[in-house]
Amino acid sequence: MKRKAETQPAGKAINGKKAKTSLPTEEAQKRFRDGLFDKKVLDEYTTEYATSSPYKHAVIHELVSDKLLRSVRDEVQANVQFTRKETDIYKIDQSGDLANLDGLDDESLAKLPSLLSLRDAIYSETFRKYIADITGCGPLSGRKTDMAINVYTPGCYLLCHDDVIGSRRVSYILYLTDPDQPWQAEWGGSLRLFPVEEIKNKDGEVARTPLPDPVKVIPPAWNQLSFFAVQPGESFHDVEEVYHANTKEQLAENGGRVRMAISGWFHIPQPGEDGFVQGEEEKNAKNSSLMQLQGNPAQYDAPQAVPVKVTRPKNAEEAFEESDLDYLIKYMTPSYLTPDTLEQISEHFENTSSISLPQILSKKFSERLENYIREQEKAGLPKNSKEIEKSTQWKVAKPPHKHAYLYQNPTKADELRTSQEESPITELIDNFLPSRPFRNWLTMATGCTIEAHDIIARRFRRGNDYTLATGHEGNARLELNLGITPTYGWGDPDEVDETAEDEDEDDDDDEEPEEDPKGKGKGKAKAIPKEKPGKKKKSVSESADKEDAEDVGGHEVYMAGDDEADEDAAVYKSSNDEDNILFHQSTAWNKLTLVLRDAGILKFVKYVSRKAPGDRWDISGVYDIEDEDNEEGGASLGNGESSSRGVLDESEEEEFNGFSASEDSDSD
Repeated sequence: MKRKAETQPAGKAINGKKAKTSLPTEEAQKRFRDGLFDKKVLDEYTTEYATSSPYKHAVIHELVSDKLLRSVRDEVQANVQFTRKETDIYKIDQSGDLANLDGLDDESLAKLPSLLSLRDAIYSETFRKYIADITGCGPLSGRKTDMAINVYTPGCYLLCHDDVIGSRRVSYILYLTDPDQPWQAEWGGSLRLFPVEEIKNKDGEVARTPLPDPVKVIPPAWNQLSFFAVQPGESFHDVEEVYHANTKEQLAENGGRVRMAISGWFHIPQPGEDGFVQGEEEKNAKNSSLMQLQGNPAQYDAPQAVPVKVTRPKNAEEAFEESDLDYLIKYMTPSYLTPDTLEQISEHFENTSSISLPQILSKKFSERLENYIREQEKAGLPKNSKEIEKSTQWKVAKPPHKHAYLYQNPTKADELRTSQEESPITELIDNFLPSRPFRNWLTMATGCTIEAHDIIARRFRRGNDYTLATGHEGNARLELNLGITPTYGWGDPDEVDETAEDEDEDDDDDEEPEEDPKGKGKGKAKAIPKEKPGKKKKSVSESADKEDAEDVGGHEVYMAGDDEADEDAAVYKSSNDEDNILFHQSTAWNKLTLVLRDAGILKFVKYVSRKAPGDRWDISGVYDIEDEDNEEGGASLGNGESSSRGVLDESEEEEFNGFSASEDSDSD
C-alpha cells in the first residue's frame, strides 16, 4: 500500500524557478562538519555500514556545521508551518515538500536561506557520492530531492514498514532536536530496526518476513544522520512513539519532547543524469514485487484464518429453540433475548449494516470476566515475544508490517485445555461465541445465514500494538467484535457523562428514568445502560478529558478504499473531510459490535499509545454467510449500490438504544 505520494523532482521548473542543487565541492564541504570528508573518516563509516545489523545502516554524528544547523532550526521554528497527518501507520506533524522551496515567492524564500542551503548541500554531488561510497548503492539523483521536516510530539509515531516505493534508493533522517538539551532515550522517538527471518519451504524457496521485536534502537540526537539502503523485504523499521511526560511540569522541563527531523530519500538517477538506466525503476519495482512474494511469506503470518464450517439452520425462527434461551441466558443480558428486542435489532441492522450493543454480557459472567482481565493486567507481561509465548497462553501476531498484538485461538476438536489454561476468555472463544445457540441468535439479529466462523481473543499492549489497514477477498461477511477492555479513558465522548449519570442513578434507584436524550428509545422510558465495568467509580487518574483520551488510540475503524491508485487509501484525520469513515468504534467494555463488510472496505485498529489507561482487550470474529443479499444488488457496509445499507451517517453510527436493559435482571 502506498504511504507517501511521489515528490516533485527538484530540477523541474516550479513557478518559473529551477532548483539549484549543483554546488562546487569546496562550497558543499564547508556546510558539513570539519573532517567529515577525510578518507580515514569515510573508511570508518564504510566499515561500520558493512558490518552493521540487522541490515546495513550507519549513523553519522555531527554531520552538518553546527552554526548552519542551528540557523536551520531557528528558521523552521519561526517560519515553517506544519500539518497534522494521521493514517493507520503514522501520526506526525509534517511540513511541505522541501523540493518545492524554489517555488516560494521571494519574500518567503528570504526567510529560509539556511534551510535552502542545507537542502542543496545534502543533495550536492559531493555528499551524494559520499553516501554512495559508504553504502555501495550506486549513483544517486541530484535532481529528485525528496525530503520534509517531520515533528513528533508526545503521542506521535511511525509503525513498521520497509520504505520501498518507486525510485527510492537510500533513506535518511537528520535530527533537529534541541541542541542544548540532549534527547533522552526514555522519551521514546527512537529509530528501531527489525530483523528478518528467512524460511525455506519444501520446494527450496526462501521466504523473508520481519520478526515482531526490533533488535537495534537508535535514539535521536542533535545533528545526527541515520541512513540505510532501501531494500524490499529487508529494510523494516519504525519510529518509536514519543512518550508523554507524567506531568505538564515534567514536559516543560523536557522542552516539550519535540522530536524534529528532516527525513527523506536519495533516488536512483533520473533521465539526463549520470548513471541513469532506462527502465531501472520499473525493473526494481518488478524485482521488489517478486522478492516480497517469493516463498509465499503470507503463509507464515500469524494468526492464520481457520474458519470452522457449521450446519446451517433451515429456518432461523424454527432453529431458535427454548433450549437456546436456557444456554444464552448464562452469558447474555436477558433483555437482548426478547422477541421485541431482536426485532428492533434486526430492523436497525437491516438499515445500517452495523450495530453496537452495550452491556451484552450478563452481570455475573461480565463481573467474572472483568476480575480476570484486571488480574492479568496487574500481573504484567514479558517484553520479549519469545518469553511471552513461553510463559503465557498468548501468542504474538506477526509480521509487524501488518499487525502487532497478542492472541489466543479456540481449542480444536482434537484438543483439550488444562484447568490452568481455562479462563473466562477461553470460555468465550471455546464455548459461547462458536455455539449453535449464539449463531442462531446472530441469524435472528442480522438476518444472515451463517456458514462458518473464525474467532480469536486479542490483547493489544499499550505502547506497542495495532493492525494496519487491510481489505479481504470474496463475498461480504459478518464481523463481530466484543469489547472487553475494563479500563476508562479511551476516548468515548459519552463515557464521562454516563458515569456521572450512573452515580446519580445509584443514589436514587426509585427515581423515574429519563427519556433517551438521543431519541432512539423507540418509546421506551430508559436508554440502554452504557458500559460500566463493575460499576467502579473512576479515580482522578482514570478520568482523562476528551482531548487526552482521543490520543490513546485503540479504536477500530472501517473505511472506504480510495479509487485513486496514487493515493493512500488509509489516510484519515489529515483533513476535516472524514466522509470515507464508514464505522468507528471506540475501545469499550462489554459492548458487541456487528458489521456486514464488503471486500473493498479497509479495516484497522489504531495503535495503542503508552498513555492508554491499560491494554485493549477484545474478541474478534468473522462469520462467513450465505450470499443471498449480494446476489440481489448488495447490502453490506460500504456497498454504494444498496439503497438501505450504504455509507453510515452520523446518527447511524450511534449505538443501538432501542430498549431498556434492566440492571437487576440476570441469571445463574
